[in-house]
Amino acid sequence: MKKVKNKNINHDIGKFIEYLRFEKLLLPNTINSYLMDLGKFKVFLENNNIENYCELSKEQILDFLQILHKNQCESSISRILSTLRGFYKFLVIGEICKKNPWVEVSNPRKPKKMLEVLKVEEVEKFLESIPCSTALEMRDKAMFEILYSCGLRVSELVNLKLQNIDFDEELLRFMGKGDKERINPVGGMGMLFLKKYLRTCRYKIEKEHKSDYVFLNKNGKKMTRQGFWKISKKYARRINLDKNLYPHIFRHSFATHMLQRGADLRTVQELLGHSSISTTEIYINLNKEHIKEVYFRYHPRVKH
Repeated sequence: MKKVKNKNINHDIGKFIEYLRFEKLLLPNTINSYLMDLGKFKVFLENNNIENYCELSKEQILDFLQILHKNQCESSISRILSTLRGFYKFLVIGEICKKNPWVEVSNPRKPKKMLEVLKVEEVEKFLESIPCSTALEMRDKAMFEILYSCGLRVSELVNLKLQNIDFDEELLRFMGKGDKERINPVGGMGMLFLKKYLRTCRYKIEKEHKSDYVFLNKNGKKMTRQGFWKISKKYARRINLDKNLYPHIFRHSFATHMLQRGADLRTVQELLGHSSISTTEIYINLNKEHIKEVYFRYHPRVKH
């Protein structure tokens, strides 16, 4: 089958990506996700010899959806459809296409998944399992203490710079999603191990490399998200927890533990860097489970 060059769509995707980068100020990882989603759509157009992507028929849309359901999970399908709605909205505003055919296509429904969190004792067990006998181990200890102390995303942790630390006030400045800045206090244990790492170990890892980033890999360069994941998996294998221990679970656990101890929702929202409080409200449901557990454990009239 003859392939379509899709010169126009390559141009339009390029313009859309420029819009996301310079006007919407999206992060590189988010932009890469858009590119991958649009790449799948472009392959579909090429394989089906579709040149006029502004005039998609219902049959063509159904064909694309059928391919997605065969090869993608529900969350990926939802993300791809969201990408296409955004792309075509951009094309309509730019008067490249007359209508957005994806606004009438609904995302697949999926059951709500209860977030998994660690208990306080499980977090402590994990943190205490990290030794501090070498420079890299001290780095790891500091990373995980800060991750849980501040409820960070992994991207925020690895992008932390030396100038973002206020030792006098015990505060850290982070750049979150959409390049939004926020300032978080650091707990005593987090600051203790951060100072130990910076004063006694970081220079051993940095060697001749000069970097502004706080956490460095074994080669003295900036720690990557992938590198942090590997370190996380290494320590997860050392302890016997009946849970999937991944980096983001410390952020979920941070929020849940704060609410369990009486923190108000607005404060937790600010600490997590959520733009909408509705995103933070998922942790209320987790907290309700904790309240029920405590009730049934301690109320004198629960048992028959």
